[in-house]
Amino acid sequence: MAEERLATRTPFPASVESQKPRLKKAQEFPILEKQNWLIHLHYIRKDYEACKAVIKEQLQETQGLCEYAIYVQALIFRLEGNIQESLELFQTCAILSPQCADNLKQVARSLFLLGKHKAAIEVYNEAAKLNQKDWEICHNLGVCYIYLKQFTKAQDQLHNALHLNRHDLTYIMLGKIHLLEGDLDKAIEIYKKAVEFSPENTELLTTLGLLYLQLGIYQKAFEHLGNALTYDPTNYKAILAAGSMMQTHGDFDVALTKYRVVACAVPESPPLWNNIGMCFFGKKKYVAAISCLKRANYLAPFDWKILYNLGLVHLTMQQYASAFHFLSAAINLQPKMGELYMLLAVALTNLEDPENAKRAYAEAVRLDKCNPLVNLNYAVLLYNQGERKGALAQYQEMERKVSLLKDSSSLEFDSEMVEMAQKLGAALQVGEALVWTKPVKDTKSKHRTTSTSKAAGFQQPLGSNQALGQAMSSAAAHRKLPSGAGTSQLTKPPSLLPEPEPTAEAHPAEASAQIRENRSRMTPE
Repeated sequence: MAEERLATRTPFPASVESQKPRLKKAQEFPILEKQNWLIHLHYIRKDYEACKAVIKEQLQETQGLCEYAIYVQALIFRLEGNIQESLELFQTCAILSPQCADNLKQVARSLFLLGKHKAAIEVYNEAAKLNQKDWEICHNLGVCYIYLKQFTKAQDQLHNALHLNRHDLTYIMLGKIHLLEGDLDKAIEIYKKAVEFSPENTELLTTLGLLYLQLGIYQKAFEHLGNALTYDPTNYKAILAAGSMMQTHGDFDVALTKYRVVACAVPESPPLWNNIGMCFFGKKKYVAAISCLKRANYLAPFDWKILYNLGLVHLTMQQYASAFHFLSAAINLQPKMGELYMLLAVALTNLEDPENAKRAYAEAVRLDKCNPLVNLNYAVLLYNQGERKGALAQYQEMERKVSLLKDSSSLEFDSEMVEMAQKLGAALQVGEALVWTKPVKDTKSKHRTTSTSKAAGFQQPLGSNQALGQAMSSAAAHRKLPSGAGTSQLTKPPSLLPEPEPTAEAHPAEASAQIRENRSRMTPE
């Protein structure tokens, strides 16, 4: 019966849906950003090898279309020094996302690092069209214009950056422009505004203190340097400046104590060893002075101030051939400083080469229009060579310079220089009454590197402290220095370079010149 029932059942027709073919599952496309979090995590942890491995995997999966992976890869290449490779990758990011200003900023940054400042400016201008309120674009445009020496445009861009958003770095670059233009007053105003905005920034405080120090406003200088040391007792730049001030006033032991602290922070600083050497020179420890200066010269072989000091010390030790060597090297690096030619002439005179000594003196007279010691020494040499007419001309030029200096400032003159000039005047039969008055001075200050006002400071009289603050140098302080001062460097903050004023004088009855006063070229970093 059961079999019959099964046989008599009528089969139902199959459903229409079951007869349709099954649709294939949609293809899954890779998510381009699915590992961006991991790339970011490795990058901020500075685990660059793991980061590059994840980037490589991500780019393979996305066929090189993951913008963030390419961007981070370019950042890593830049950190590793592969600037050209980073530029190419940033350009790829800019192609993938042409409306992104950050990609263009990174392209411009790489061009800047490659030294292509004009191309960087063009890219920054394109980025500015996409984001007109980005202070960083204005700031970087100003920096590019500084390197192109277009200071007016640089100031405009930096002021725009400050209008959008105030930052310490923008103030520093704006102050650097004024230093490059030689306008210390405007530079001080900028740094004062910067200190008001960021009163705990030790770099700004130190720079402002050094600028006041250069202008001879010592109270404010010490105030700002002291504030810098209050916030950061280990600020070696402020300590070095304070030690330089003490050295300027002849406190060599205290200055050496300060320099000992700086040596722990920057043991390979050329200005530090230069100043230590000149402290020993002031203490008349000439061998130690030469050792320190040789170390400074090893660390900075193209610093003319160190070579100048080495020549000065060797002249003092009567090692005239060595003095000639270092002074010649300094002249090659600083060919427009008259005092270098004068000291070279002193060395040549002692090496019994009067003809070349005359040439050196003639060049010194041509370059130095203020220092009467150049004319005095030249007159002595000409007198000893029997050229009375030339000696008389140089003597009269010396008196003219002294008269101008007495009219422009209340300078005192070194007693030895006055005595020597009087003897030369008597020998030339022009009388012994000179245009100056003979001061009473302590002869113990003869070899001080930073003694008070003496005849050596005629290049730029500074009253009672002619060796103070004659020059500035730094990364942050590009500016045109006065004659006889060191050149600035592009990558350091401004720093004090107290001006040395070495001089030489000679007795008319002797064939050789003697070093009257030796002052160092101090170069706090």
